[in-house]
Amino acid sequence: MLDNSARYSSIALAKEIESPENPEGLEKRVALIPSDVGLLVQAGIKVYVETGAGDGVGFSDEEYLANNAIMQTAEQIYVNKSLIIKFKGPAIASVEQMSEGCTLFCMAHFHSYPGRAELLKCKRINVIAMEEIHESPKYEPDHKILARVAMNSALTPFINAQSIGDLQVRVIGWSERLRGGIKRAGNRSPRSLRVIQPTLSYDELDAVGPNALYFFDSQTFNDQQDILLQLHNAGTHLFDVTEFEREYGQQAMSAYRDSHPPLEFGLRRIQCLHETGQAGARYGLSLLKEYKPSVDVASIKAVILGYGNVGQGALDELHQQGVKHIHVLGRAQTAKDNIGYWLQGADIVINGAEQSPELRGKNFLISSQHVKELIPDNSVVIDLVGGSATNRSPVEPVVSCSFLTQPYFIQDGVLISSLWGWPMMGMMRETAVRYSGQITDVLIGREKLIDGLDKLTPGVKRALVCGPF
Repeated sequence: MLDNSARYSSIALAKEIESPENPEGLEKRVALIPSDVGLLVQAGIKVYVETGAGDGVGFSDEEYLANNAIMQTAEQIYVNKSLIIKFKGPAIASVEQMSEGCTLFCMAHFHSYPGRAELLKCKRINVIAMEEIHESPKYEPDHKILARVAMNSALTPFINAQSIGDLQVRVIGWSERLRGGIKRAGNRSPRSLRVIQPTLSYDELDAVGPNALYFFDSQTFNDQQDILLQLHNAGTHLFDVTEFEREYGQQAMSAYRDSHPPLEFGLRRIQCLHETGQAGARYGLSLLKEYKPSVDVASIKAVILGYGNVGQGALDELHQQGVKHIHVLGRAQTAKDNIGYWLQGADIVINGAEQSPELRGKNFLISSQHVKELIPDNSVVIDLVGGSATNRSPVEPVVSCSFLTQPYFIQDGVLISSLWGWPMMGMMRETAVRYSGQITDVLIGREKLIDGLDKLTPGVKRALVCGPF
């Protein structure tokens, strides 16, 4: 039995092959790219790399060798290794090759594949799930706090007047400086929340007057002064992030940090959530154009459930593709009595709303009845959250994630996709590079996972889903 209480002195990097979540082996990304292997070797770690591990995303064996990796065959890579790294969860046959007491570090999705989970337990293999590692403590950059406190300031008069439930919030454009404001607005449950194109004319605006608030950043929206003047003359509320930053920014951000000590856990450390949202929205629009060839993308009814990291990625993509009005639904709008209003007549619906484990499989935000009665034929539903038969998505028709072998299915005339690994849709190499950097940082940077199981930091310890053995 291997002893993982001490520092890991070697790492095995395995190739992605067919597995429960990777039918036909279409997932080609590699968990560590050659240059990051070089960083690990420089840190005094032996790195064994399976031959061909990086071929699928354009990294050759020669590049790994140039970074001092030790190349091994598929028959050798799992044998007598104390720390095994791969991207997706392993094939059943690969589990059989692992030594008792070794550590598997991968996107485990432990509860989605109970048969494999039970085998890993029986084999006494420690499993650290990449998707479960979180920042500890939570870190928030200034730009996110700025947008949050700015939106809070914009909404405070309506909250105090108890009129927030009647307020129509419009965010002009999407940017990193605005995303925190979108999230804060969603959390405050206004009547409606939309992200709109900066190029809209005054006549195309759907909300004007004292029950409307336009939130914008004059750094990027400064050539539409005539529209702002028209809105102002109509009694519409306007709020400029840049003006707020200039007058109150540093004071407001300092006050926020003083009153909000960092939470114990923050965002996922190893993730491409924004890219997941982008890829899902991009694919959804491509399906919509294929099945509704006469559609004008700019004028479609686009609905996004949730405003977290994946939802923001979808917002970014739809905004880049010119969609004029993007409906963003929060808790108030996704309530059972309300969500039908927003789903009716939608051309594309994107679910980025997570639910707690106890609600999965019991509470469906988008039901099969919605699909049948409210969403038109040839419209598209994209589920960015996913799951399996034992860990259901909030989209009732999605019993389990789909794969590249069959990315979507049709139910009651509606196209539905819940792909396992959205960035495989055209972002494989870019996301492999990003994931590799994050994994390397967890190994030898902030968390120093390489130091062994008895020295796990809080953000990694919570990700030990099997073990310690």
